[in-house]
Amino acid sequence: MEKINSSSSPSDFTTFRTCPLCEATCGLEITYKKGKAVSVRGDKKDVFSKGYLCPKGAALAQLHDDPDRLRHPLIRTGSTFREASWEDAFEYIENAFMSIVEKHGRDAVAAYLGNPCSHMLAANLCGPIMLRALNSKNIYSASTVDQMPRHVSCGFMFGSPVSIPVPDIDRSTHLIILGANPMASNGSIATAPDFPGRLRALKKRGGRIVVIDPRRTRTAELADEYIAIRPGSDIFLLLAMANVLFAEKKIQPGRLAEHINGLDAIEKAVVDFTPESVQNACGIPADVIRRLAGELAAAENAAVYGRMGISVNRFGTAANWMVDVLNILTGNLDRPGGVMFPLPVHMPLETKPDKRKWLTGRWKSRVKGIGEIKGEFPIHTLCDEIETPGKGQIKALLTVAGNPAISLPNSARVDKALAGLDLMISVDYYVNASTRHAHVILPPTGPLTTAHFDIAFYNFAVRNIANYSPPDLPKPSSEMDLWEILYKLSAIFKGLGAATDISVFDDMTIENLVSNTAGRSEEILTSLKQYSGPDRILDLMIRTGAYGDGFGRNPEGLNLEKLKTHVHGLDMGPLKPRIPGILNTPSGKIELAPPLFIKDLERIASELIKKETQELLLIGRRHLRTNNSWLANIPSLVAGPSRCTLQVHPEDAARIGLTDGGMATISSRTGTLTVPVEITQDVRPGVVCFPHGWGHDQDGVAMKVARKHGGMNTNLITDEAQFDPVSGNSMLNGVPVTVVSAA
Repeated sequence: MEKINSSSSPSDFTTFRTCPLCEATCGLEITYKKGKAVSVRGDKKDVFSKGYLCPKGAALAQLHDDPDRLRHPLIRTGSTFREASWEDAFEYIENAFMSIVEKHGRDAVAAYLGNPCSHMLAANLCGPIMLRALNSKNIYSASTVDQMPRHVSCGFMFGSPVSIPVPDIDRSTHLIILGANPMASNGSIATAPDFPGRLRALKKRGGRIVVIDPRRTRTAELADEYIAIRPGSDIFLLLAMANVLFAEKKIQPGRLAEHINGLDAIEKAVVDFTPESVQNACGIPADVIRRLAGELAAAENAAVYGRMGISVNRFGTAANWMVDVLNILTGNLDRPGGVMFPLPVHMPLETKPDKRKWLTGRWKSRVKGIGEIKGEFPIHTLCDEIETPGKGQIKALLTVAGNPAISLPNSARVDKALAGLDLMISVDYYVNASTRHAHVILPPTGPLTTAHFDIAFYNFAVRNIANYSPPDLPKPSSEMDLWEILYKLSAIFKGLGAATDISVFDDMTIENLVSNTAGRSEEILTSLKQYSGPDRILDLMIRTGAYGDGFGRNPEGLNLEKLKTHVHGLDMGPLKPRIPGILNTPSGKIELAPPLFIKDLERIASELIKKETQELLLIGRRHLRTNNSWLANIPSLVAGPSRCTLQVHPEDAARIGLTDGGMATISSRTGTLTVPVEITQDVRPGVVCFPHGWGHDQDGVAMKVARKHGGMNTNLITDEAQFDPVSGNSMLNGVPVTVVSAA
């Protein structure tokens, strides 16, 4: 790590590292005085972000120094917590865990992984090791309130749920955005620091941006055209656009033609979804749908990009599928300016077609028989498994960087279920709305005293980039790194005991990972000895990856030691075509018409004949300063006017009797909220919009700033009974609600 001394004092220095607080992976320049971070700026020399920085990144030091962030384990005593030593905390966990497993079996212990796990090197590399040690079928994560439809659609089409094409926005001339607001999110499953600047650059070079969304977002304001769609109806628009391409003979897959299976099946599947048949369902006139399809086909290069808005509804998987279908039909998959597959440093160049077809539903949940998806159960059935007595009932829950009492649908039910557990272990920075129910809380060391590498998000980067950040500050001797916590839990779950030396478990882990390397295990293990924990695994992955040194076979190649010398990041260049090498289907081709998806069209078609109701449809929104609940306690990120307002169109407000700044009561099957009203033309008629990620003012939450700016939790009125059956993803957009004046 490059540390630049800023004075004669060794405690005054400047470092460069990557921001870990969202998907953008922006470079930071951090100035320290007397060992304390006093300034966080954008790193102008960063090869990816080039100095760009949003308010979240500027607040990183506030998160690290937050006095409410836990520094010692907590053990519950009655209705309160007491500080404990690490030894006592792990001994407590071992005794309680083994007691439950002996009485009820492994599946009585569940795990839930929250959003920040995607942002942490240790969670990505050591978390799976811990889950294997747990050996329970009851694994859950925030993925099924977010991006699981994207994984499922790519799994069936390309053979791997992590082979996800992203928009090549730096070279695109035509970009269609559905259900995404990168001006606020900075990109999502499309890692691109300064996404706003990249969009402006696209326009400056003569490109065109079309935004399709129920709300006029900041991204829509920048776009050349904004189209207000009915929530949850993206699938009808996408199917109709495909219909037009076939009907008007504008199918032009180009070089992809020899790598496709199922083109005829797709043509047959979309034949009845004409623009005229779907225009009422999606609220977009037939002539506009035809024009959108024609413009997409005529563009020099183009990318259709859909994100959370199209995933968190009842047709999420089908919508993600059809996004890729449109990109393929127009020849825009795997070509510059279209959508392309990144090649990060920790991944191999090519895969071999796997004769074992990628599948879902390999095992079923106990209560409702819901199939697993990508090794986990959909989160909407977690409470079923906790509440329902019988063999395999969840008695204990491990949460890692998660706040399910806020982030899951029907949060009141979730909160009650957590309170009834026999054992809850939480790995987290805070006593939040969920961890207040824990019996033990294990806090990792802060973000400036741990290493960082975006192993998840470089899989989605719009340019092939790598940037490793060692710890800026020495870890206090009284704290543990996340990987150390996860390995200690792994040892307990495997029955090795809480007294197991972490370094011994670390050696066992790397030996298992290297054991399949024919004839070179001892040599490789010796080469990896300088590192420990996730750094050791990362070095192994880089050296065996597409750009790696192969442990001497490619002396000019990359390893972690070389990467560390590139303090502003390493740029491997723009994305390059990867088909057919990346395809991992049994056929070695793109499966354009997976039978499961074709079958789902029957359910989708049945919606076209349903009569419209007068119910309002609820959608969510996020802001540039929000991401996950860890940021709710940062003063600079919650300052200013309240963002917890219910946005309502003037026509609906007049009909209901709402006034701007007044209060409204919004209710669904699961609950009721009374919220302030914001009357705006930015939402289409029939739609109300309320932000997610708020509601931190419950008793027992030890987050002073978050409690003061508590807001209201929209998930009190989202419904766990509504979900996409193909991916199991919860339905958080298009939720039918009733709104009346609180007066």
